[in-house]
Amino acid sequence: MIARRGPKPYPASMITAGQVRAARALIGWKQGDLAQAAGVGEAVVKNLERGSSDPRASTLLAIQAAFERHGVVFLGNGDTRDGGPGVRLKREI
Repeated sequence: MIARRGPKPYPASMITAGQVRAARALIGWKQGDLAQAAGVGEAVVKNLERGSSDPRASTLLAIQAAFERHGVVFLGNGDTRDGGPGVRLKREI
């Protein structure tokens, strides 16, 4: 068997609805603020947070990138420093 090389279509671990809600709370954004920063519709954010949709990987990446530009760090499933998936703000240097 030959291992496939090259970029994966999307990261193995995508952000969760809970992480999106927590990240918004950390930086004081409303759903509309996130939608504007990520370049998606406000309905997309609402549906994502409610769990009533299965957004595209590109949508989740745009949302994650918007948060990361504002200092949010996402902790993945394999991150056991603080018990698993979550969010935090970058440390000021």
